Amino acid sequence: MFGKIDSPLDKKLSKVKWGEFKVGDLFKIQKITKMLSKEDLHSSFEYPVYSSDSSNNGIIGYTNEPEFICNENHPVYVTFGDHTRTFNIARYSFSVLDNVKVLVPCTSDINTLLFMVSCWKKQIPNLGYSRHWKVAKNCVILLPIINERKIDFDFISSFIAELEAERIKELEAYLKVTGFNNYELTKEEQDSLAVIGTKNVQWHDFKMEELFEKIPTIKLPYKAKELPKEATEKFVLPCLTSSFMNQGLNYYVPKEGATILKNVISIPSNSDVYRAYFQSNEFTVLSDAYAIRWKDKSIHISQNQYLFMVMCINKFTDLPIYSYKNKLGSWNVVKNMYVLLPIRENRIDFNFMELFINAIKKLTLKNVAEYSDNRINATKEVIKRS
Repeated sequence: MFGKIDSPLDKKLSKVKWGEFKVGDLFKIQKITKMLSKEDLHSSFEYPVYSSDSSNNGIIGYTNEPEFICNENHPVYVTFGDHTRTFNIARYSFSVLDNVKVLVPCTSDINTLLFMVSCWKKQIPNLGYSRHWKVAKNCVILLPIINERKIDFDFISSFIAELEAERIKELEAYLKVTGFNNYELTKEEQDSLAVIGTKNVQWHDFKMEELFEKIPTIKLPYKAKELPKEATEKFVLPCLTSSFMNQGLNYYVPKEGATILKNVISIPSNSDVYRAYFQSNEFTVLSDAYAIRWKDKSIHISQNQYLFMVMCINKFTDLPIYSYKNKLGSWNVVKNMYVLLPIRENRIDFNFMELFINAIKKLTLKNVAEYSDNRINATKEVIKRS
């Protein structure tokens, strides 16, 4: 179910008895009476709003009037993105956009929910940009049991806690080997964070086609539905489509005959979500999307600088007007839009971009390190009680 797991966890799994459970008996769907749209959201509001998007844990914005309240009666909910098969666990009061189902689970233990949702998602086939709930609601999953039929919640919770601790130790080792365990900010990085929202940073509008160019790619003779969703011996190159799951890279093609791209920006041209991404690994374009790169070959753009510019690009592409119905995501439209970038002495301030993104990375790593320490200590307590 979870692949090969190193001892002693694999030994624990080998002794488990399993029982079948219909998800409809474990998760009760809730009626949604107040459907929000993107226009209702604001970053300054308090309560998260979940969409069918797979990024940012499904949170697309915030509202001040949540429909679902997390309290003693309902400490957690589970949301399901109908188009993306995406599950999220909501522990704070929230609302939802269209194409999201809201469920009340049979348990409020987060570890147990992670286990159950993982089992459930494996049973839902990927139907592409279709509605998955019609299939998901009828799934039957296998769960550990005791006393012949009762779900073994204690085992599930302790197993996930130990699995998490094991993976966190691997993460700590990786960060140490790669040098990413150093997350102390330099004076310049601290300054970049302090001034980002102030008048000390000057911004200027740049027309997209003045900065970027669309990369020509060879048209591939494949249809997405015919391609594997995992790499095989021959199909090893991720290919880009308009999907917003996994940054649009959900299928694999052979390298032969493909235009291999790396360290460029991808944008969907035919989607409901026009979010740009920086692609740091090799990929190619299949359909309904394209890639752009920095136009001036005399200037080397680093990964950090590309990441900064992607955030700026998404300020104008990730908007309701760029919807599938309006067909406004093509390069012929986007190239005429304007992107705001920081400047210094009338030149694009690439150094500021570099410092700011590096500071964000270090803060994230600091949070990861603190989280890993807390989770390992919490896991030790769970193991003692199990």
